[in-house]
Amino acid sequence: MGPLQIALFAVWALSGLFLIALVLMHSGKGTGVSDMIASSLYNSSAATGVMEQNLDKLTVIVAVVFSVCVVFCMSFFPQGIVGL
Repeated sequence: MGPLQIALFAVWALSGLFLIALVLMHSGKGTGVSDMIASSLYNSSAATGVMEQNLDKLTVIVAVVFSVCVVFCMSFFPQGIVGL
């Protein structure tokens, strides 16, 4: 494995973890994990709309990065990694 593949796997793993965290930060409709995290982040009701829009944009950007990494991994390793 070359340094490009290692960097690709690192970006893929970090974007996956960051995507999970961002999805959990979205305000939920119930009393789940997202509601517990979001209630501590969104104390003022005036800034909630702006913060939610920025969180939406950031989530979409990280999801696109994650998807591009998946496509690149499919092209670099079409049969999977043998020997790891």
